[in-house]
Amino acid sequence: MELQLVNERRRGPYAAKRLSEFAARCRRGGLAVTPQRLAIIKALLGSGEHPRADAIFAAVRMQHPYISLATVHRTLETLCDIGEARKVTMLHDSARYDGNITPHHHVVCVKCRRIHDIEIPRLDRLLAGQSELGEFTVLSSSLEIHALCEDCGAKRARADRKGKPRR
Repeated sequence: MELQLVNERRRGPYAAKRLSEFAARCRRGGLAVTPQRLAIIKALLGSGEHPRADAIFAAVRMQHPYISLATVHRTLETLCDIGEARKVTMLHDSARYDGNITPHHHVVCVKCRRIHDIEIPRLDRLLAGQSELGEFTVLSSSLEIHALCEDCGAKRARADRKGKPRR
C-alpha cells in the first residue's frame, strides 16, 4: 500500500491557492470577509502543525492585538461548519484544526502529539462511494495512525541506552 507524508513542498502551493480563493468562497457562502477571518485562515493554512486555537490566537494577535481567544474559537468553528477547515483528534486532549480539506489521513506521535498529514490513495479508493456501513451512514472518513515520530524515537533510544548497564 502506498503511503505518502504531505511535506512542505506540496503543502505550500495548496495553502497559497486556498488562501487566494478564500474570500470568494466566503462571499458565495454569505459569510463576511473580515481582516480577522483572513488572518485566522492564513495562520491555519500556514501551519503544518494542526494547531490548537491558542496557537492560532498567538499568531494572529501579533497583527490584531485586540482579537480575543473567544473570537478565534468561534471563527475556527465557523470555518469548520462551512467546510474551510476541519477538526482533528476531537477525542483527544483538545481540538486541533486542519486547513487541508482534501481527503487525507493523519499520523500522530503518541509521545509529543505532533500530527502530520498522510495520503493513502488505495484506502481512499476503497472507501470511495461507500455510503453505508452497517447501520451507519458514512459522512466522511479519516484514518488516524498512532506512531512515534523520529525525534521522540531518538530520545527514547538515548534513554534506553543510558538506562542499560554498560559491559
